[in-house]
Amino acid sequence: MSQVVVIGAGQAGYALTAKLRNMGFDGQITLIGEEPVPPYQRPPLSKAYLLGEMEEERLYLRPLEFYAENAIDLRMGAAVEAVDLAAKTVTVGSDVIGYDHLVFTTGSAPRRLPAAIGGALAGVHVVRTLADVDAMEAAFRDGAKALIVGGGYIGLEAAAVARKLGVTVTLVEMAERILQRVACAETSDYVRALHAEHGVDIREGVGLERLLGEGHVSGAVLSDGTELDVDFVIAGVGIVPDDALAGAAGVALENGIATDALGRTNVAEVWAAGDCASFPHGGAQMRLESVGHAIDHAELVAENIMGAGKTYTPKPWFWSDQYDLKLQIAGLGSGHDRVLVRHDGDAVSHWYYAGEHLLAVDALNDPRSYMIGKRLIEAGKHPAPEVVADPDTDMKALLKA
Repeated sequence: MSQVVVIGAGQAGYALTAKLRNMGFDGQITLIGEEPVPPYQRPPLSKAYLLGEMEEERLYLRPLEFYAENAIDLRMGAAVEAVDLAAKTVTVGSDVIGYDHLVFTTGSAPRRLPAAIGGALAGVHVVRTLADVDAMEAAFRDGAKALIVGGGYIGLEAAAVARKLGVTVTLVEMAERILQRVACAETSDYVRALHAEHGVDIREGVGLERLLGEGHVSGAVLSDGTELDVDFVIAGVGIVPDDALAGAAGVALENGIATDALGRTNVAEVWAAGDCASFPHGGAQMRLESVGHAIDHAELVAENIMGAGKTYTPKPWFWSDQYDLKLQIAGLGSGHDRVLVRHDGDAVSHWYYAGEHLLAVDALNDPRSYMIGKRLIEAGKHPAPEVVADPDTDMKALLKA
């Protein structure tokens, strides 16, 4: 009987094991996760869950019974101590588990502020796991003062929740503007104005020099010399692929765990999927960090374990919820040379072009434009920029062109 071992019980690990069973795989499946809970959704952690609007059990992708009913041996709170690629075994505690196929779905880990500048002080948090959010929940009290380091989606979402709960928020972004790495200037401007309306003090082009405090953080010195009183800090300074275990075992790394177009690593019968893995795209090894990618990539690997021989074509899409804003993104805007802005009442969309090629769409409270843009991009259709810029254009008609 064939045995599949999956290391990493997040969105990708769950998607892969469920797909195997749905396709009729009748061998043994072991899903190993370090956290003491079953696989769960991460996006609501910094939003609905932190606000107290979602119970923990509602985060779970499936109830515990699902794994027993589908003969998936879910190991929770289990750390993998060793992977022996030659012997084809994984050691978890006192158990040595053999495998025919091994899959890394270890996800990513948050960057932390260096201990040398106070990053190890109590009251300094990251947002990644259920335990991370549980640890910071008590700090979100009316009148508290928070410093958020990093103007990406995690930092901005945390700022929105903090303001809703009455926390005074200062957000610093070392780059020239918030969302600089992931969005156009027009989207940054919209989001910055939204946070300003809600009282967030955003400081761009300003970094963190050091945190102050004896045991617990009490203040911060910024790179421009400003000193702030602080009750707690959230570091939203990006994530890195969790590839150390694979690398130590001898699996090749390149921008994460390097895979080919089928999801295979350089070691036979060893695969990787999701945030931790890179795949060939545009002459380089690309890595995506999103729920949609984690699901699509993991399900493709499951199909290929079953012999499908399918190659991976990314269909990037993302979203972010901040206050009453739902920002939906389709495609990848890197390399754009212009952005076209469309208004439809209060709805706004930003269309990224490189020459005559449509690359991406940012839709701000504009689900219609998001769906149209996503379908155009996935179909490889490139409506002329002047057509998209024309406010009288029937955008839905472009799908039939």
